[in-house]
Amino acid sequence: MDGLRVIPTWRHGRERLYVCLPDGRNLAWYDRETARVNLLGEDHEEEVLTALGPFLTGPVSVGPPPIPTPAELARLSLHPDDDLAPNRPGEALLIALDRDPGPARRLRPDPRRRALTAERTVGEALDRMDRAGWHTLHSVPLPGGDRIHHLLIGPGGLYAVHSLYAHRQRVTVADPRVALGRHEPLPLLRRVRSDADRASYALTAEVRPVLVLVAASAVKVPVPPREVRVLTDAGLEDLTRAGGVLKPADVEALHAMARDRNTWSRL
Repeated sequence: MDGLRVIPTWRHGRERLYVCLPDGRNLAWYDRETARVNLLGEDHEEEVLTALGPFLTGPVSVGPPPIPTPAELARLSLHPDDDLAPNRPGEALLIALDRDPGPARRLRPDPRRRALTAERTVGEALDRMDRAGWHTLHSVPLPGGDRIHHLLIGPGGLYAVHSLYAHRQRVTVADPRVALGRHEPLPLLRRVRSDADRASYALTAEVRPVLVLVAASAVKVPVPPREVRVLTDAGLEDLTRAGGVLKPADVEALHAMARDRNTWSRL
């Protein structure tokens, strides 16, 4: 069979090599950690092993995936262009900066780079929660050019997380406005709530809004805002302390649904 592609993925310290047809459908994947080639069908075993040949460093076992769940099968059926799971924290900003890096010399720092720092800080912290049964998707695109910075899915529920760069600044949160230092307050909490509401509609499940203030020198919240949880990047682990909301199978099913770009394009 001609045209098979081997696509490497690396996420949370674990590497897999997917073998795909020219149209993007998966035939198999090779898990280096377990030294196993998982075939979705026996018809193409020889072609799959030939395609993986340059990547195999020793003996491997070959066979069907170990008791695949419906969520796993749905994930494997995704075209690579529709799979949001490989998105890096700040993916949309990285693409924008690559296309238009801006002038080499600026009077003021590019605000996109500050925003990228915030999303990377929060995203990396959320990714470390993966081994506790949580999944995070980054830069989830919404119609109209908006996006959810991070979508956290796990035993404690679903959270739409918005990252805000606040390095060495005092932050005052007065619903719906957020003020950084002496800057004019902006109604940011409306955006945070809207992101969560749109995610709830797309996934037909409750998604709670979270605002994360990155590297703030002080945070003042005179009255807790309606529905929105306000955290600092140092307090992100508080989100994972809640449990008993979703069963493992529900977490996997929602993650499979959320990582499909088509789920969001229908909004």
